[in-house]
Amino acid sequence: MRGARWLVDSLRAKQEVDKSLGQHYLISDELISRAVELAEVNSDDHVLEIGPGPGVLTEVLLDTGCRLTAIEIDEGAVEHLSGIFAAEIKSGQLNLISGDALISAWPKDLSKVVANIPYQISSPLIELLTRNLRNPHTEEISDVVVLVQEEFAERLVMEYESDVGSLGMTALLDWNSEIEDKVAPHHFSPNPKVHSRYIHMTPQQEEFPCDKRLVRLLIHAGFAERRKKLRSTLKRVPKRLNRLPEWHAVRWKAAYSAFIEDERMDARPEEFEFDDWLELATDFASFGEEE
Repeated sequence: MRGARWLVDSLRAKQEVDKSLGQHYLISDELISRAVELAEVNSDDHVLEIGPGPGVLTEVLLDTGCRLTAIEIDEGAVEHLSGIFAAEIKSGQLNLISGDALISAWPKDLSKVVANIPYQISSPLIELLTRNLRNPHTEEISDVVVLVQEEFAERLVMEYESDVGSLGMTALLDWNSEIEDKVAPHHFSPNPKVHSRYIHMTPQQEEFPCDKRLVRLLIHAGFAERRKKLRSTLKRVPKRLNRLPEWHAVRWKAAYSAFIEDERMDARPEEFEFDDWLELATDFASFGEEE
């Protein structure tokens, strides 16, 4: 094992850090190994790593014997990784892809995702993971362990009352998320200005009484103007409503009208628990149906 410090120094000797790509490289071997432990990676897994950079996590993942697909957007880092892990690439254990992980095609047989991601892709990555999970043509990813900005991690798991929002509520439709180890700025090169946290996500196996997409629409509509009551925010027909089978503006208005006097419509979105959103969506779905 070359170790994190050697790998980071090797890449940084070849090129400057690109701040636009959010490049902050983890240099603590202990914390890097922690991600692999949380995901319980083993030789039977096909793992996706997003943004391997200098290869500090790549090295530890490969040491487990797993099959690894790594997607890196920085061409200089790709060249660096191609040299460092030439043997693993030749053997087929490592598939190194040069490109943007948010638009590159992912393998359909992934079992886990483990990554130290650029913080600016945190939200779109959750969206992409959710679409992948719902895709009937892909294997189910059993574990996702990613290092994110602490504030984002707290909003995802709704750690505090002030963190309650559409991100955490909609994630609950598909994922069980736990906040894990805190990582201070001095564990990176260069140091970020914020603390980081590992999050561990596993698929939500619960069956829901209505279409998840309707629940998601209601949540997003409610939190779009979180200071207003639901009576006000749900009056407007959601822009993407026609993407839901059998839903259109007339049906939405009929459902809304049926609940205009319901006391729940006096609530503001942060006052709703997850089960409240499920119940409201289920009730909405029972009205305005076409004969």
